[in-house]
Amino acid sequence: MGSAVERTDEHVREYLIYRGFTNTLKQMDSEIKADKEKGFRVDKIIDQLLQFIQSFELSALKDYWLYLDRRLFCRLEDVYRPTVNKLRASLFRYYVINTIQKGNLEKTQEFFQKQAMELQGQPEWRDWFILPFIPAPEQNPAFAPYFSRQWSDTFLVSLHNFLSVVFQCMPQPVLLSFDSEVQKTTSLTEENEQLRQLLFALQTESRDQSSGDEVVHHKLPPYVQNMDRLGDTELDLVSTQRAVSVATTPSRNFFSTFLPQGRRTPGGKTQQVTSVSSPSQAVIGRKDQTTTQSAKSKDAVQVKEVKPASSQISGGELSSSQSQHSNQQTNQPSHLRHKKIQDHEKERKELFSKPSSQLQEKKGEVGEVEPPNDTASEAPDSSSSSSRSSGRGAGGAGLSVEQPFIKLSQEEYGEHHSSIMHCRVDCSGRKVASLDVDGVIKVWSFNPIMQTKATIMSKSPLLCLEWATKPDRLLLLGSGVGTVRLYDTEAKKNLYEMSIDETHPRILSLACSPSGSSFVCSAAAINRTALVEPVHRLPIQVSGQLLLWDTKTVKQQLQFSLEPEPVAINCTAFNHNGNLLVTGAADGVIRLFDMQQYESAMSWRAHDGEVYSVEFSYDENTVFSIGEDGKFIQWNIHRCGIKQSEQVLPQDATGPFVLSGYSGYKQVQVARGRLFTFDSEGQHVLTCSSSGGIICKLTNGEPALESVLSLGGHKAPVVTVDWCSALDCGTCLTASMDGKIKLSTLLAQKS
Repeated sequence: MGSAVERTDEHVREYLIYRGFTNTLKQMDSEIKADKEKGFRVDKIIDQLLQFIQSFELSALKDYWLYLDRRLFCRLEDVYRPTVNKLRASLFRYYVINTIQKGNLEKTQEFFQKQAMELQGQPEWRDWFILPFIPAPEQNPAFAPYFSRQWSDTFLVSLHNFLSVVFQCMPQPVLLSFDSEVQKTTSLTEENEQLRQLLFALQTESRDQSSGDEVVHHKLPPYVQNMDRLGDTELDLVSTQRAVSVATTPSRNFFSTFLPQGRRTPGGKTQQVTSVSSPSQAVIGRKDQTTTQSAKSKDAVQVKEVKPASSQISGGELSSSQSQHSNQQTNQPSHLRHKKIQDHEKERKELFSKPSSQLQEKKGEVGEVEPPNDTASEAPDSSSSSSRSSGRGAGGAGLSVEQPFIKLSQEEYGEHHSSIMHCRVDCSGRKVASLDVDGVIKVWSFNPIMQTKATIMSKSPLLCLEWATKPDRLLLLGSGVGTVRLYDTEAKKNLYEMSIDETHPRILSLACSPSGSSFVCSAAAINRTALVEPVHRLPIQVSGQLLLWDTKTVKQQLQFSLEPEPVAINCTAFNHNGNLLVTGAADGVIRLFDMQQYESAMSWRAHDGEVYSVEFSYDENTVFSIGEDGKFIQWNIHRCGIKQSEQVLPQDATGPFVLSGYSGYKQVQVARGRLFTFDSEGQHVLTCSSSGGIICKLTNGEPALESVLSLGGHKAPVVTVDWCSALDCGTCLTASMDGKIKLSTLLAQKS
């Protein structure tokens, strides 16, 4: 309720300014400052009571409790009156105990003198009048429990919970329900949008089925159109069902037990797609494997008879209807089948001989069409040839090259005054936490408006941050003095402070498990280089630890073994269910940990120099990494140390990042935050550059990254990025060395 009151006050203040009611605004501000209810913030009310107790202001304490009683407690039912009386008695006992602990016996005697008439008739206070005359009351069995830390903490928690329940059950004015109504409207809008998209998809499917008899041989099968979103197991399953043959399932390797059903890869074969020029050929290749494995079955033979005809025509001819009629074509005479093939080849040539404008119209009517390899090689001019080749590189689902994203808007958050180190969006996609090199953390929202929610400043330097998974209002803050704090962004206070390790005080990386029950912490030692130049990454010889902490018990669970020697871990990332953890270290080694057995599953030398950033791929069969050597590499986790692709990135994408100023001044910063991140489907990656983020498409050939969109907007090098796809429109965050953070809202173009 406190947050709702605070937001409502801001709305009212904005309205009064808009209307020009300055006198009313001044009166409102003055009354808010003198508000005894503290905006219905329970923590502030308890802080006010504790302030009166610490300063021995008995009269002010009594008046404040009397106000709360008249304003809140007297409206409760009679059944709650004993609870209120017990809390009041405990509050005064807390005051008396504090006077004795502080050695102020005058205030102790003053309390009993002023309260004698009121308390002498109450049985629970009868024995307390001898308290000022006992030499050591904390050792007396009757009073010793009240001097313990446990009793005081229990009382404060009970008072906090009681006030919270009272505020929650109070009848609220209509204006205070504005925030909840906005959230309800937002959720309804999102639900309506999802239902609208579902209805559109069903209508499209219905139209495709009704026109299937006329143009079905030009329409790609659904599983081929979405091949880049399916895992290998799903493709094998679809191919097996279409071949109507039961192939022996190969044995799965160790990591297949950790991956979701749609993302697992058979352990007995390696995916090779670099030589495939179209999705249809990839499916044909998989059919060849299926028919080879089940060559003795009759249905597999029928698939082999269909294959030569399909290899002469376009990939779009592998439609579901043609596969269903394959048995009928096999039983027909050979000359009839040959005549049908000739007719179909003639129709295909007529289709591709039409101008591009007519082809686009035809494409919109019958679905997406892709030419075979010979059509691409016999292009009439270089422009059409390059257009088709780039179309295949971008996904291979059409002849026209279409921008995958549209940049709708770009906003700037400029509350930081120094270079950004980390910038992360929470799980809900509504709040952002950003950390600069001065150790200042800003928690802010950008939907529906950009607004700073909290500013966190610490006496000890802050080096990293991470959002908790459950609940997403909590933030983990790693410091340079060996502590990790759990911060509540809504209550704006620290909940816990965990002492990690005094010998390894620099907290370099934090990663929360998707299950929400634990987090991984990377701690490193300090050397003279780190003391002289704190902006640089730790050198290779610095030792480190990788620890697992439980967020519920706030205790360390275990310490991971780092082979061949303890080393500083720079970056960490979990897979979707928290069963796997990948780390990149200062010695250039990537380590993969089994989080069910809590041990290292494999490790390999990945880069010449430090590993700066690691992430799992969308299907979680591979790992991507960026290192000090400036290379962007994709690794196969089923075959230790095997590269699937490699590309050298420019220095402004990997660091060290340099910002030049006047009189030859240069600011140098080595990578600390996330250097790359993926979209929701894992097909595009956002990287850093000197003038803004760059979105690239992952390809299966050379180069491994194909630039598709430059976000721009920055005047200083971008040092960390993040990509949020939780809302309808994707939001890209790019943070630079001048403290500016750009939010680019993108609209994905579905091909």
